[in-house]
Amino acid sequence: MKLKELLRDYEPWDMQEQKDKKEILLCLETYADLYTRNNACVHITVSPWIVNADNSKVLMVHHNIYRSWGWCGGHADGDADLLHVALKEAYEETGIQNLHLYGSDMLSVDILPVKEHMRKGKLVKAHKHINITFLCIGDEQQRLRACPKENSGVLWIAKEDIDMYVTEEAMRPLYRKLIEKSDRILRRSS
Repeated sequence: MKLKELLRDYEPWDMQEQKDKKEILLCLETYADLYTRNNACVHITVSPWIVNADNSKVLMVHHNIYRSWGWCGGHADGDADLLHVALKEAYEETGIQNLHLYGSDMLSVDILPVKEHMRKGKLVKAHKHINITFLCIGDEQQRLRACPKENSGVLWIAKEDIDMYVTEEAMRPLYRKLIEKSDRILRRSS
């Protein structure tokens, strides 16, 4: 499903999401290449927010670049089917196979700043990610594996312990928002 279609009915959670939704729509009108990294200023990334069956834990990876625990996800790399990208990234980065997308609506819409960094021996200039997040439920009993080129570990982390694992201070409010939103959605369905 393309981003414009997903955004059509998306109700922003707060002022940040309202502002980001507006900026994303402007980017979609302005740039033709948001689905690839050819746009060095801004491009689309997708993240699955993976919770266990009782919604007490979140599946996170230890990122090689950021040296912090965080959600998995990645670049659309030309694939406009963002649901497909979310599930593909989850499998590639965690090895999780039995992953269930909870609904087809987006969980979160965020524009994330990316600092200048080295990747595969090359300098990647600072830019922005238009990040779309989907809520997924995973089986905590499944065997997990890291993806050495991207992360050094995969772990189910109790939601109340996330701040102890995440060293990227700027990401903590986003993870708290995702916890709150997923809690509300899953409570409604119970």
